[in-house]
Amino acid sequence: MSPLVPTRPLHLAVALDRPDARDAEPYARTARLAEHGKLDFVTLGDTLGPPRRGERRLDALAVLARIAPVTERIGLVPTVTTTHTEPFHVSSAVSTLDWVSGGRAGWTVDVSTGEADARHFGRKAAAPAPGLWQEADEVADVVTRLWDSWEDDAEIRDVATGRFVDRDKLHYVDYEGTAFSVRGPSIVPRPPQGHPVIAVDATDPLPRTTAARRADVAYVRVKDTANPGAVRGVRDELHRRARAFGRDPGRIVVLASLPVALYAAADAVALADLAGAWYADRVVDGFHFRPENPDRDLPLLVDGTVPVLQHRGLLRSFYPGGTLREHLCLPRPANRYATARETA
Repeated sequence: MSPLVPTRPLHLAVALDRPDARDAEPYARTARLAEHGKLDFVTLGDTLGPPRRGERRLDALAVLARIAPVTERIGLVPTVTTTHTEPFHVSSAVSTLDWVSGGRAGWTVDVSTGEADARHFGRKAAAPAPGLWQEADEVADVVTRLWDSWEDDAEIRDVATGRFVDRDKLHYVDYEGTAFSVRGPSIVPRPPQGHPVIAVDATDPLPRTTAARRADVAYVRVKDTANPGAVRGVRDELHRRARAFGRDPGRIVVLASLPVALYAAADAVALADLAGAWYADRVVDGFHFRPENPDRDLPLLVDGTVPVLQHRGLLRSFYPGGTLREHLCLPRPANRYATARETA
C-alpha cells in the first residue's frame, strides 16, 4: 500500500554557497537543478565584511535577482544584514526581487557584530549582539509595514487621465525605532506575495525572539544527527514563543539546517531515511541542506534523496503554485492599512 501524503509536505531547501564563484552562472546552474528536484527554495549567504583571502564574494541579493529570469518556480532567499543597512533599502530590494521573480522571494535576516565590518562601512560603531538583534527585529517589522504601505490595488496606470496611483491607498508608516525612523510610503508597489518570506537562523538563543515574532521560516543548525531532541527542543521553544506573541505556531516552518557531503547513491538514500524519520517524529517541518560541494552533492540529492522521499509519499513531485508562500503552505498576508481602513 502506498503511504499517505501528509497534509503539509516535507519542505526542502538547499544552500548555493560557493566561495570560488566568479559570476552568477554556477549559482544559476545549481538553482535550476534544485528546481528540477522540486525543492522549495535556495539560499545564498552574505556578510558585510571584506572577503577573506582567496574568497570571491558576490552580493547575494543581486546574484539571486540574476537567477530569477532563468528559473521558473523555485524560491530565492538571500541573506540580508540589517546592521549597517537602511530598512527602507532592505524593503525596496527584497520587494524588487519578489517582483522580478514573480513572487518567489524571501530573505534571511542577519546582523553584523564585528568591529572590522563597522569600520568597513563607517556608518556606526560595532555593538553587542543583543542590541543588534533588537534592531533586526524592528527592521523586520518596519519592512513589512513598508510592503503594506501600498494597497494591492493602489496602482491605476490610467493613461487617459494621467493618474498613476490612488493616493488614498498609499500610507505613511511613520515608524520610530530605537536606531532609526521611517516615514514611507515605499517607492516599490506591494510585492506579489504581499510579504516576501522572512527567514531567521534560530540556532542561537539571541535570534529566537525575532524568529518567533517575525519569521515565516526558522533554521536550526544540526550539530549531531544522533540527537534530534536538541532540534525538537528549539522547535518547541519557537512554538511556545510564537503563541505568546499571538501567532499561530503553524505559520513558522522550522527547518533543520544540515551539512551534507554525499559521495554515492547509498549516502543519498541514507539521507532520505534520516529526513523521513525526523519528519515522522515531528522533529522539524523539513530540511535546509548545506552541501560541502554543490557540484557533487546536489545531483546526488536531487537524483537520489528526492525520488526516495517522493516514493514514500513525503515529498511532492510538482509545485502546487507559483509563489514561495504557496510552496511553504503559508497564506498571503492581508494588508494592515487596507484592513484598518475597511474596519473604520
